[in-house]
Formats: sequence, C-alpha cells, structure tokens
Amino acid sequence: MHAELLAVRDQVHARNPGEVEFHQAVDEVFESLGPVIERHPEYVEAAVLERLCEPERQIIFRVPWTDDSGRVQINRGFRVEYNSALGPYKGGLRFHPSVYLGIVKFLGFEQIFKNALTGMPIGGGKGGSDFDPRGRSKAEVMRFCQSFMTELYRHLGEHTDVPAGDIGVGGREIGYLFGQYKRITNRYESGVLTGKGLSWGGSLVRPEATGYGTVLFANEMAKTRGRSLEERRVVVSGSGNVAIYAMAKAQQLGANVVACSDSDGFVVDEGGIDVDLVRQIKEVERGRLKEYAVRRGAGVSYVEGASVWDVNAEVALPCATQNEVGEAAATRLVASGVTVVAEGANMPCTPEAIAVFQSAGVLFAPGKAANAGGVATSALEMQQNASRDSWTFEYTEQRLTEIMVGIHDRCAQTAEEYGAPSNYVLGANISGFVKVAEAMLAQGLV
Repeated sequence: MHAELLAVRDQVHARNPGEVEFHQAVDEVFESLGPVIERHPEYVEAAVLERLCEPERQIIFRVPWTDDSGRVQINRGFRVEYNSALGPYKGGLRFHPSVYLGIVKFLGFEQIFKNALTGMPIGGGKGGSDFDPRGRSKAEVMRFCQSFMTELYRHLGEHTDVPAGDIGVGGREIGYLFGQYKRITNRYESGVLTGKGLSWGGSLVRPEATGYGTVLFANEMAKTRGRSLEERRVVVSGSGNVAIYAMAKAQQLGANVVACSDSDGFVVDEGGIDVDLVRQIKEVERGRLKEYAVRRGAGVSYVEGASVWDVNAEVALPCATQNEVGEAAATRLVASGVTVVAEGANMPCTPEAIAVFQSAGVLFAPGKAANAGGVATSALEMQQNASRDSWTFEYTEQRLTEIMVGIHDRCAQTAEEYGAPSNYVLGANISGFVKVAEAMLAQGLV
C-alpha cells in the first residue's frame, strides 16, 4: 500500500477501535488507490482521504417501544450521514441484531462509492437498529418503526437525507416509517423515503432492482469472455428480496439456478429453483426455507446447518450478508469451476476470498458496483416523486439496465486505464473515488 494511504489507514483504525467491518471496507478501497494518489497529489494535499473516512455526521439514539405483552423494550438506532459531495445522503436502513456503529459506518462508506458509480446525484449514508423484526407481530413492528422515526425524522428530508430499506426493512417497515414521518411533519413529502408502495409514491422495479442489477452486471462480465449467463449453473446465497430477484432475472436470461439458502441451511433443486414458491414462503408467509423442500417433494434436497457454497457453481451470487464467503468457500467454488462471482449483498466476500477468485482468473464484481441497481432505482423513484410522475415497468427496467451496463463499462474502462484489465474491484474503487474526490475539492474545505 502507498505510504500516504497506509498512514491514513492506520489513523482510521486507531480512531475507530473495534469497528472491524469498517476497517475492512476502508482497507479494501485503499488497496486500489495507490495509482490515483501518484497521479493526483492534490488529493493528499487537501486531505481528501482523511475527510472521506470521517462521516459528516453520526447519529445514535434510543428507541423505546412496547411489545404485545406491554413490556417496555429498548433498542439503539443509528444514522450515519457520510458524504454529501454529490447530493443528499442516500442509503438504506437495516434492522438486525448485528447492527452497531461499525456495521453502519462500513455500509455508509461503501454507499458513497456505490452511489457515485450510478452517475446519479446522490451522496452516501446508512442507518438502522439492532431491533430484530423476525418473530415480532405486525403491531410490534409498527410500534418500533414509529418510535424509530419519532427521533430520526428531524434529520431527514428529500434534499437532506433519504433512507430506503435494507435487511429487515421491506415495504411494510417503509410504510410504517413514512406514515409516522408524515404524521409528525404534516407534510406529504414523497421523496423522503424510497422503497414505498406503488399506490403512494413508489416506483415499479424498485423491489426487483438490486437482484436484477446484480445479474445484469454479472451478465456483462460474462460477455467479456464470450459467453452470457445462458445455460450457466448458478448458485445464490440468501432467499430474501435480493436473492429472489437475482434468481428471477438469472432465469429470465436462461440460466439454471439450482440452489439458494437462508440462515438455517440451503436447498438444491436441480430442475431449477421455483422462485415464486421461495417468494411465497419467505416474503408472504415469513417462513423458513426448509419448507421449500417439503412442498417441492422428490428431487429436492435440504441441507441444514451447512454452506450453500458447497454446491458446484459456474456463477456464484452471494446475496445474504457481509463476510459470508471466506477463503475456504472461495477455494471450493474455484475447484467446482466457478468463472463469475457478483456480490448482491454488501461485502459478502472476505479479502482472502477475493484474492482466491482473482488469482484464479475468476471475474469478480464487488457489491459497490454489482448491487448498485437498488440505489439507482431509488434515485429514479426520487425523480418520479419530484415530478409527480409514474413510469411504466418497461421504461424503468430499461433505465436500470442502461445504468448497470454503464457502471460495468466504467469499471472495466477504469481498470484498463490503470493497467489492471478485468479487475473490477480496482475499477469500481477508483472510478467512484475520483468522482467524489473531485466534487469535494471543488466545494472547498468541507
């Protein structure tokens, strides 16, 4: 690592002790930036690196609520408004027991570059809570969301900070959050949240966008080697929103999706995963994936407590959570013949896993590029809200496709320009960083 980058990295680690995911995200970006620092010493002189690693604002707050038995529960809420050089802070809310400040900062840091890569005028932010909606009643989830928004609302606005959903925050939660925001502010400010319902300001394609975009990016990568995803064997981790629509788009492109997973285990269906059944079990019934094997019957296997990456794959799409693919899993995938890996989740592959893929010549796309379709379509939702308009599914999907192809091409061209062909990690990091750095220089010492 370049000496200037190393000094800033060490400072970041020292100032943010114990935040291992945040450290990992910073390290991963800094590993790519040596050539940029050599070409642009003005970034060092203006302390762009130091400023970029320090959020503009970090908000931590108490969230009190009552469960169905009348007992008071206390959770912790977070919003990290990381960088607004390109536009209002934009990034999702995650409700999961693992959420703490380090997770939110890692996600917010990644979001800066992801949003820059879309070409849309949006900055980077992220938020959430250690609240776990799993196993909670609708009434409990509503009460929690209302309490959460009662504190957070004062920091939001369509020109200030625009949250969306993430793990544990879907259309139901966005609805409760929006309703409370409207109630408190006495404004119908559609653009303050994205991922809304279609009947009250949402956008077509938004539920599908992250998964669709990941597969579109993977398909563009595959085409650089002369073969699309058609008839390729695909394995997907997860069975939530991103995984469901990644499987659906891969099947639309002619791929054979044979496996997916949840936190309990995974299913293998050699005839092709029935995406509608997964959606029914996971999104409608909020059940567990083992039910899939029961309903599908003969020919489908369910393996409990194991890794879906034990299944042979030509194309791997990690769509579950951070650091789910380690060195051992990556080695198994390479041995099974994987040629394309695209991150549908945020940072699901460890640095050791990425090194295994790259050394084996596997085409690897980092999440900040491959899963940018979700936030890109959120920005399209903001456009529709601003103009009081509503676009067709076909037009919105066309825009999404154009954006994802554009991100792929920018990453590939940047990697080529800096002497690392097919290195999408370097291409994504440098392309996103330079755009944000130039905006920060132009705006003075902010």
